[in-house]
Amino acid sequence: MSLIGVMLAGLQVQVAAAAPAGQTVDDPLLRPIAPDTSARWLEPQAPSRLFGSTYYVGFKGLSVALIDTGDGLILVDGAVPQAVPAIRENIRALGFDLKDIKFILSTEPHFDHAGGLAALARDTGATVVASAAAAKVLEAGQSGADDPQLPWLPPFPAVKGVRTLKDGEAIRLGGTTVTALATPGHTAGSMSWTWQSCEEGRCVNVVFASSLNAVAPDEFRFSAPENRPLVETYGRSFERMRSVPCDVLITAHPDFQPTDALIDSKACAAFADASARRLAERMRKESLTDR
Repeated sequence: MSLIGVMLAGLQVQVAAAAPAGQTVDDPLLRPIAPDTSARWLEPQAPSRLFGSTYYVGFKGLSVALIDTGDGLILVDGAVPQAVPAIRENIRALGFDLKDIKFILSTEPHFDHAGGLAALARDTGATVVASAAAAKVLEAGQSGADDPQLPWLPPFPAVKGVRTLKDGEAIRLGGTTVTALATPGHTAGSMSWTWQSCEEGRCVNVVFASSLNAVAPDEFRFSAPENRPLVETYGRSFERMRSVPCDVLITAHPDFQPTDALIDSKACAAFADASARRLAERMRKESLTDR
């Protein structure tokens, strides 16, 4: 952390200490976003070890994962700003120290997965990592006009100093290598992440998948000729998800988990197939409406 960052962190502690008992200090990085919508995602989920060095520290409706590399921690996604205190407590409940988090990986630059990144990066000193396309949105704190969901998307706290990775590039920390898997469509910068996690001599391939859900306001037409490149982009991402080595799948929203089994080598393919069916159904309904 820079000298200015240390001074600001110290100032925040002083302000908190000076606040009257029972009064909540306003933290601009934790101000709730879309509280009614977000509340549906934030039902508490007990933190737990999934397999080996991989842990779940998120919620019943929003996934956040933690990897213990043996030489520091890697966090995947940050949920919404108001979720950050619970994420911090979940990490501590597992016996980990927030200051050991070295990297925070971003799946997609929407408020529900990236809204908490700025606060988590500040609290841990970790570097946020994302695709180049996602980094532009994260650093602006707002999606651009190329995002079909823009009418639905509130701004979120901007993230500074994002490190970018290309498809196939990796973050290495301790005994863990996490590889970027580009899966654009839901956003232009969507990135899934994959790594190996080992337990009692058995290693599995873990995939934290960005959303592949083709959603947009009703007036948007995936079936329109000008949006054919977007549909083709989704198709390539479906194929990437079908072909990636995958034993344990973590979907950005647990609602899209295709199986109840923790270890299922067909889970990623099933996730891609279900996502493809939703896109086909959306386009079918558009064609009926436009007749």
